[in-house]
Amino acid sequence: MTPNPTPASICLLRTSAIGDVTHVVPLLRTLQQAWPDTSLTWIVGKLERKLVGDLPGVEFVTFDKAAGWAGMRAVHAALRGRRFDALLQMQVAMRSNLLSLGICADRRVGYDRARSKDLHGLVINERIPARSGEHVLDAIGSFCEPLGLKQIRVRWDIPIPDEAHAWAAEQLPGDVPTLLVSPTSSHALRNWRPERYAAVMDHAATRGWRVALIGGPSAGERAMADAVLAACQRPPLDLTGKDTLKKLLAMLGRAQLLLTPDSGPMHMANAAGTKVLGLHAASNPDRSGPYSDRRWCVNKYDEAAHKYLGKPASELPWGSKIEKPGVMDLISVDDVVERYEAAARDTGLL
Repeated sequence: MTPNPTPASICLLRTSAIGDVTHVVPLLRTLQQAWPDTSLTWIVGKLERKLVGDLPGVEFVTFDKAAGWAGMRAVHAALRGRRFDALLQMQVAMRSNLLSLGICADRRVGYDRARSKDLHGLVINERIPARSGEHVLDAIGSFCEPLGLKQIRVRWDIPIPDEAHAWAAEQLPGDVPTLLVSPTSSHALRNWRPERYAAVMDHAATRGWRVALIGGPSAGERAMADAVLAACQRPPLDLTGKDTLKKLLAMLGRAQLLLTPDSGPMHMANAAGTKVLGLHAASNPDRSGPYSDRRWCVNKYDEAAHKYLGKPASELPWGSKIEKPGVMDLISVDDVVERYEAAARDTGLL
């Protein structure tokens, strides 16, 4: 069999969200390792670029989805007159499929039929292998397979500026064992109750841990933070809305554990090598949990499938969400405290 020629240029299209963008980084590293002379262009979201836009050896083109059609036209204008050897179309939403129409490429690699939607099949001419039961990161990693590569190593090494490290050291000085709590997902039905977060945070404080509440600047995240703080008996550090994505990465590097629902910070923590106590009932941790180590997660997904859908999780289509009111109440404070204790013992800090 004739080996695939080394492509001169590849365009990667994955604009969002934060967690999925972190999953693209190992694929990018695989391409760079195999083909150091190949030109790589990544079309990425405006917010997401703040996390990965300083990765070396990559040209970034920003897509501002809030700008609507003007945002698409800006991407198309930036790429006008260029043709890529391959486009890796790693997002199946209609907006991304439309965005890809303005990108000229000989090979247009997309998802297999089972994972396609919103007319995805009309904007591609090749597909990744059809597999079920994959973590999202592995599915994204398989986009190099039609090009003749195999992702066998998962590596992030997302750069963190010195000023971000300095800021994190100011907020979390010394070597005190630290629990970060990021309580809010962009999917409201994945969120846990504020008083339950507070109970776990109080428990960690009694064990001598420093506890810090983190989150973005949105009104919803501020409201959640305020509700958690109101329920705490031992006030934690409140860093909500004070960081940036790079500062968050630096903070994660100084923490031993992150408590969070299925969210972008979960995957940032995993990329930073920080243990994650993930809260899973609405989503399957085997598909979308912290990729490297899910031992510290609470997994009530199967219980949720039985309660809300009347069948075991094994009978659901892979990737099914169970975002039902009350589903996260299946996770008790005792469930989370038990996983916290286990993670702390493993770290040698209890």
